[in-house]
Amino acid sequence: MSLTCHAFIATSLDGFIARPDGSIDWLDPFNTGSEDHGYDAFIASIDGIIMGRGTFETVRQFAQWPYAQPVIVLSQSLTVEDVPADLADIVVISDMAPADLVTVLAFEGWRRVYVDGGRVLQSFLQEGLLDEITQTRVPVLLGQGRPLFGSLPEEVSLTHQTTRSFPSGLVSSTYRIAR
Repeated sequence: MSLTCHAFIATSLDGFIARPDGSIDWLDPFNTGSEDHGYDAFIASIDGIIMGRGTFETVRQFAQWPYAQPVIVLSQSLTVEDVPADLADIVVISDMAPADLVTVLAFEGWRRVYVDGGRVLQSFLQEGLLDEITQTRVPVLLGQGRPLFGSLPEEVSLTHQTTRSFPSGLVSSTYRIAR
C-alpha cells in the first residue's frame, strides 16, 4: 500500500488560514469542544504529521502539545536544538524535499500523513503529492491574511467527497485531488 497525504484545515470564509502576523486567534470562539468537526476521527486515522516551521512555532505556543503521532517539521532554518526536550521523542526536523520525504516515509511503512501549514500544504499540492483536502470554512471574514492556496503553476481539479455543516456555522468539505 502506498502513502497518501491529507490536509485538514480551517479557513475564514474569505480563504485565509491566519492573520497577516500568523495569528489564529479568530478560531478561538469555535474551539469550545462542544461540536465534533471530524478532527478526532481524522487525526486517529493518520500515522504522522508533516508541518512547516511556522505551524510548529504556533503549535508550540498551545497550552499542551496536541499530537500523539510523530511530527516532522520541514524547515531550512530549524535544527534539532530548536525542539524542546519534552518533544524530542516525537518531533523531528527535516530539510528534505517533500517528494523525497514522502518516499522515505512510505518505505518506513507510513500509510496516511497529515500535511499541515500553509506553505507546506501549497508545496505538496504544487508537487502533486496531496491526495485529499478537508477544508472547514469558519463564518468570519478576516479581510486580509495568509491565504490557504497561493498561485499554482496549473489548475488543480478536485472531486467532491462530502460536506457537513454544523450548528456553529462551520461548513466542512472534503475533496479528492483528481488525477
